[in-house]
Amino acid sequence: MKKRILFLTFVFLVTVVAPSSVFAAVTVEYCSQISGATASESDKTACKALLSQIDQQILAQQRLVELKQAERQSLERDVGLLEAEIKKSQLSIQARSLAIRELNDQIGDKVAVVSVLDERSEKQKQSISSLIRKTQEIDDNSLAELMLTNSNFSEFFANFEDYRTINNSLRESVQVLAEIRRDTEEQMTALEEKQLEEARQRQLQEAQKAIIEEKEEEKTTILEVTKGEEAVYQQHLAQSQRTAAQLRAALFDLAGGGGRIPFTEAVQLAKFAGAKTGVSPSFILAILEQESEFGSNIGQCTYNQIANGRAAMGPGSVPVFTVMADVLGFDINTQKVSCPLSYGWGGAMGPSQFIPSTWALYGGYVNTGDDVYVYNASQDSIRQLLGINTPSSPFRNQDAFLATSLLMRDNGAAAGNYDAEWTAAIRYYSGWNGINNPRNHFYGDQVMQKKARLEAEIRTLDAG
Repeated sequence: MKKRILFLTFVFLVTVVAPSSVFAAVTVEYCSQISGATASESDKTACKALLSQIDQQILAQQRLVELKQAERQSLERDVGLLEAEIKKSQLSIQARSLAIRELNDQIGDKVAVVSVLDERSEKQKQSISSLIRKTQEIDDNSLAELMLTNSNFSEFFANFEDYRTINNSLRESVQVLAEIRRDTEEQMTALEEKQLEEARQRQLQEAQKAIIEEKEEEKTTILEVTKGEEAVYQQHLAQSQRTAAQLRAALFDLAGGGGRIPFTEAVQLAKFAGAKTGVSPSFILAILEQESEFGSNIGQCTYNQIANGRAAMGPGSVPVFTVMADVLGFDINTQKVSCPLSYGWGGAMGPSQFIPSTWALYGGYVNTGDDVYVYNASQDSIRQLLGINTPSSPFRNQDAFLATSLLMRDNGAAAGNYDAEWTAAIRYYSGWNGINNPRNHFYGDQVMQKKARLEAEIRTLDAG
C-alpha cells in the first residue's frame, strides 16, 4: 500500500513540477486576467489546456486522498491526508479562477450578441414605422381618388401593386421583429445563466479558501500538540473523541425547520432509512448534516418571497408545491422554504432540502401533463416503505430521512464503498453529470469527512 502511495505521489509531483512545454508561456494568474476579446487564439488554447491539466491534478489528488483514507489512522497518515486535501483545495481554487475567466468571456460574448440584436430590432422598428406611414397614405385615399390621380389604368395598377408590396413587406418586417425578439430573449436568458454561474463559482471559491484555512489550522494544531510523536497523537485522538454519554446528550441539527433533535434519535432515523434502502446510516447523517451547515438561508423564505433579485422558488416547482399544500394541508403563503442564493433558485423544503419537483419523484406527485400534478398514494414510495395511511411530508423528519436515503440509493450509494458514496454525494449536489467536473468534488470530500466522524460516533454510541 505504501509503495502505491509513494508512486502516486511521485507521479503527481512530476505532473505539477514538470508540466508540458505548451504551458510554459501561461500561468493561472495570467489566464485569470486576460480578456477573451483581446487574447490570441494560442493563449486561449494554452489556458484551456492548463485548466484541463489542473483538473487532472485534482483527480490525482483525489486518488491520493482515497488511498490515505484506507490506511490505518496514524499521525503520519492524518498529516499526509490533510496535506493532500489542502493541495486538492488549492488546485480547485486555481481551476475556478480559470473557469470564472472563461465565464466572463462568455458573458462578454452574450452582451455583444444582445447589443447587435437590439440594434437590428431598432432598425426593424424604423422600417416598420416607415411602411406603416406609406400604407396610411394610401389608405387615406379612396379607390376612386386613386383612379382619378392616375392618367391611365396601367399607372393605377402599378400603384396598387406597390401598395400590395408594401403590405407584404410590412408583414415580413413584423415577423422578422418577432424573431429578433425571441432571439434576444433567448440570449438574455443565456446571459443570466452565465452570470449566475459566475456568482456561484465565486461563492464556491470563497468556501474553498475557508476549507484550506481550516485544514491548515488543524494540521498546525496536531503538530503542535504531538510534537511529531505517534503515541502522543493517539492519546490526543482518544481525548478528542466524544464519549457515549456525550453523544447521548448531543443534539443533531436539521435544516429547513427540522430543528435540533437528539443525536440518538437522528441515528435511529438514519438506521431505519438505511435498513429500507441499503444506504449507510452514517452517510445519510453526513448528507443531512452537510445540508444543515451549507447555508444560513435555509427555511427562511416563503415560496414567492423576493430575495437576491428573484422569487425564492423556481417557476417549475410552483405547480407541484401548490398541489402539495392542498394534499398536506399547509398554507402555501406562510410555509417556509429555502431562500434563493445569488446564483440560483431556492425553494428547498425541510431537512432533506428537496425542491418540490424532486420530492414529487418519491412522494407520489404525478405530472399528468403541462405541469398539472395529482397525488397518487400508490406511487408515494415513502408512504409505502413506512406503511402509513397518510401522504408523506418533506417537513416530517422521518420522511425526510427516508427521502434522502432513497435519493442516495438511486445515486449509487448503496454499493457502500468510498467511491460510490463520494460520487452519490456529488450527484446530490450538482446533478448526475456533476461528477465529471472536478470543481464539484469539494462537496463529496466534505460529506465523506463528516461520514467518517459520524461512523466512529455511531460505533461509540452502540458500544456504550
